[in-house]
Amino acid sequence: MTIDLTRPHRRFNPLTGGWVQVSPQRMGRPWQGEVTEPDPLPPPYDPACYLCPGNARVGGEANPAYDGVYVFANDFPALADEEGGGTGDDPLLRAEASAGVCRVICFSPDHGKSLPRLAPAQIRAVIDCWAEQTAELGQRFQNVQVFENKGAMMGCSNPHPHGQVWATAHLPEEPAAEDAQQRAYFAQAGRSLLRDVAEREAAGERVVEINDDWLAVVPFWAAWPFETLLLPRFAVQRMPDLTGGQRDSLAEVLKALTTRYDNLFGTSFPYSMGWHGAPFTAGSADHWQLHAHFYPPLLRSASVRKFMVGYEMLAEPQRDLTPERAAEMLRSVSGLVHYAD
Repeated sequence: MTIDLTRPHRRFNPLTGGWVQVSPQRMGRPWQGEVTEPDPLPPPYDPACYLCPGNARVGGEANPAYDGVYVFANDFPALADEEGGGTGDDPLLRAEASAGVCRVICFSPDHGKSLPRLAPAQIRAVIDCWAEQTAELGQRFQNVQVFENKGAMMGCSNPHPHGQVWATAHLPEEPAAEDAQQRAYFAQAGRSLLRDVAEREAAGERVVEINDDWLAVVPFWAAWPFETLLLPRFAVQRMPDLTGGQRDSLAEVLKALTTRYDNLFGTSFPYSMGWHGAPFTAGSADHWQLHAHFYPPLLRSASVRKFMVGYEMLAEPQRDLTPERAAEMLRSVSGLVHYAD
């Protein structure tokens, strides 16, 4: 039976096993999103910023006069190097020890330039750092989570362009669910779930950016209005495995995708993004495919956002704007020239 995608329906997320409610009839009217003035861009240097070169961080340690990517141990880590004790075997009040490492990655010494305003070579340096951190920490920990929270709307406490890497001895819930779903699909189909998704989407209406190596799409099952999934078009399980050419082409796609985000509403587009790769565990990882998620909260303008509340918190994610329309809107703005330039 064919489902009418212009009427209320649910879409299945094969990567997590979850569902999302789609209500496209609520967006049937012509688009009338607000037009707001863009936020002023930060200066290249802020003497009060604890991430700028030469400045003192909150803990008192001074940053070096770095001129590229800079990594340091998080002054307020969410994880401890040493595991603590558990709380016993109560089936209703279970706890287990967790250990790990938290680091901060400054993308650039320029306080005012986020990813879309960096040169491709500078973004390539960030990618190399992601890969180096993943390879190093993967020798000690099962899971290495590279991510970026951009913008105060996403809880980012400092506008200096930066991300984080958390490495944990355990496999957290999201990558664990993706591991199980990809493993089950591979066992049944003999192919990678996300490689099949990339092949199917490459010529489709949900594509936002594409080159020979990479594909950015608003996934069919997207929960956030302008959510995107960044996929390699070749088999690769972890970021350290990327070749130099694949990293260069990734830098191009990242710059274009984030430029489109900023140009959509003429603002430094907030989002949470992160990379998922195969866990560092024994055994085959052939079912895995490296990928990145972008979860931006904006809905209608630079100041109107989507809230995951009510039904979303108590039942399942819900969206009005269809993924197809979201991709169309992102394609309609430039991925080459940033609005601030």
